[in-house]
Amino acid sequence: MSVFSSSHSHSDRRISTVFWVLLAVFATTGWALWVGWGNARLGVFLFVCAGWLISLCLHEFGHARAALHGGDITVGAKGYLTLNPLKYTHPVYSFLMPLIFIILGGIALPGGAVFIERGRIRSKAKNALVSAAGPAINAVFALVVLIVLAAGAPAFDGTTAVPHLEFYSALGYLALLQVMATLLNLIPMPGLDGYGIIEPWLSYETRRSLANIAPYGMMIVFLLLWNRTINGWFFNNLVDPILGWFGADWYAAYGNNLFHFFSLGFPGFGS
Repeated sequence: MSVFSSSHSHSDRRISTVFWVLLAVFATTGWALWVGWGNARLGVFLFVCAGWLISLCLHEFGHARAALHGGDITVGAKGYLTLNPLKYTHPVYSFLMPLIFIILGGIALPGGAVFIERGRIRSKAKNALVSAAGPAINAVFALVVLIVLAAGAPAFDGTTAVPHLEFYSALGYLALLQVMATLLNLIPMPGLDGYGIIEPWLSYETRRSLANIAPYGMMIVFLLLWNRTINGWFFNNLVDPILGWFGADWYAAYGNNLFHFFSLGFPGFGS
């Protein structure tokens, strides 16, 4: 019995083939951009998409890992610790839609994917930490990429020649998406992690009345950002200053242009 349990436990935590494939695409396209091989715009597109999907996997892993330590021991058997997006509750809602959102207009919104048995979590604080773990992963991802850019990328103002420009621009745009995902997901909108952080302390009546909004929370935020005034305020007052602290704002803007080699008329970054 103990041997079986140990083997089962290891399989519950083994990194999935899907995640390794995403890492391989991310590394290969990053190398291609660095050495200038192939079509730069396609390379940026694939690099950013792979990096974004990797961050979504890590985001949901953060939720699951926090839930495991909080008392929900079922997350392992559900496959949530394998970093396999196909194991999550709503792969379309949690991975396909966020990917479509960044392709359509650069709106970075992770979706809720893992089903946490909240009744097993041992305290309100630990329930809040389960929700906070996802955005925390995005924040760390953003910080790592921004530090790499600040330490290694030459100053860029959009006019000077820069070696490995496409690679650094792809990193800049990926950093922008991570910053955006962190900020948006902390909005206290039902269905987003910001609401999950405060929900344990709300009354039962309040939680019940807001529960009907939760399935549409991500779409509501997406539609609000379709408004050019709200979109412009969000980028100009929140996202741009953070990128500017690390000297990544020009790289992010150029990376945005390379990534969106087609135009769909969405207000997007820099509007």
